[in-house]
Amino acid sequence: MNQKKIAVIGLGYVGLPLAVEFGKTRPTVGFDINIKRLTELRKNIDHTLETTPEELKAAVHLSYTEALIELQDCQIFIVTVPTPIDKNKRPDLSPLFKASETVGKVLKKGDIVIYESTVYPGATEEDCVPVLEKNSGLKYNVDFFCGYSPERINPGDKVHTVTKILKVTSGSNPEIAEEVDQLYRSIIVAGTFKASSIRVAEAAKVIENSQRDINIAFVNELAVIFQRMGIDTHEVLEAAGTKWNFLPFKPGLVGGHCIGVDPYYLTHKAQELGYNPEIILAGRRLNDNMGIVVANQIIKLMIKKGIVIESSPVLILGITFKENCPDIRNSRVIDVITELQSFGCQIDVYDPWADKHEVKAEYGIDIFTDKAELNLKKYNAITAAVAHDEFKTLDLEQLKANKAVIFDIKAILPLDKIDGRL
Repeated sequence: MNQKKIAVIGLGYVGLPLAVEFGKTRPTVGFDINIKRLTELRKNIDHTLETTPEELKAAVHLSYTEALIELQDCQIFIVTVPTPIDKNKRPDLSPLFKASETVGKVLKKGDIVIYESTVYPGATEEDCVPVLEKNSGLKYNVDFFCGYSPERINPGDKVHTVTKILKVTSGSNPEIAEEVDQLYRSIIVAGTFKASSIRVAEAAKVIENSQRDINIAFVNELAVIFQRMGIDTHEVLEAAGTKWNFLPFKPGLVGGHCIGVDPYYLTHKAQELGYNPEIILAGRRLNDNMGIVVANQIIKLMIKKGIVIESSPVLILGITFKENCPDIRNSRVIDVITELQSFGCQIDVYDPWADKHEVKAEYGIDIFTDKAELNLKKYNAITAAVAHDEFKTLDLEQLKANKAVIFDIKAILPLDKIDGRL
């Protein structure tokens, strides 16, 4: 296959690692509308920490741009923009539509547009293709072609990186499907799986995280039940895990840009077709309520110790959606914070991984990012909300007020040091 020039549209957690890999061996343009992001990348700085300065330097054929004109000579466009949900938990395809408009303006005969963003089955051909046709004046599957290869990036994971995760591929006809598959095979050492159609590939992606969501919802419900029984959920899971086919899921807050979002794309499409999905939505409701469950458990423990709730100083350890990662998107720690504030607690948040300016813009709260800032007061309750490595060795005794409650959402602290956990 000839070395067609690639444009990667969107340089976030998904797009940048992909652009870097292609940019090591072939002409690649990374396109983004965030000028600050582009400025940093040109200095080999990636604030998401998904790529290192050395990896960015190694992508010698990769350039960055916000200018549409620099996409005109590209022949393959890979769209990696976010697909969030709105406040009513409905799919928000506006970033995808804007990216499609951008690509459509420079689309030429023979070009291929590959989508990686998570969508419901049919979105590529039913929703995105018309935008491409309208802005290009070209005909789908005659003048230009499409593919779909769902992203499987796991933010913060330095083992399962983009080249080491098997890639599902697909195309709008058999020839394009093969070309798309060969394209990814050139960088994905784990190999590829060529799906029979774009719709199959879309469906495969959206059920991956829906399955995880449902399984986590099950253990979250177990945690609620066992808490009322006075049984430690993690001890139960450890015992049950001795059976060879028991699935090792743990209770917790379900946030992030995938597991807490993707199921709503599938349920939206199902409801459009007249079917109301019961298990998927039940799992979502349960997981969405876990922040309230956790906060109420903390309050009950404080009351049992005779702690006055009103104006009580409470420390939350972690605001990112997962451990050892700066990603704050759709973090459900905010649910714990909001519920505790509704009881009158005064909340401080410490997270050495998060960007305090991003947190302020996204959630409207001020956080500590420097450990030295913690010694300003003593806390009536301390909650380990994220399993950052830094928290496992943190001296909580120095931060505790008399009778303080220690609650461990992530089961990272010694049992003899805590008052409760999920």
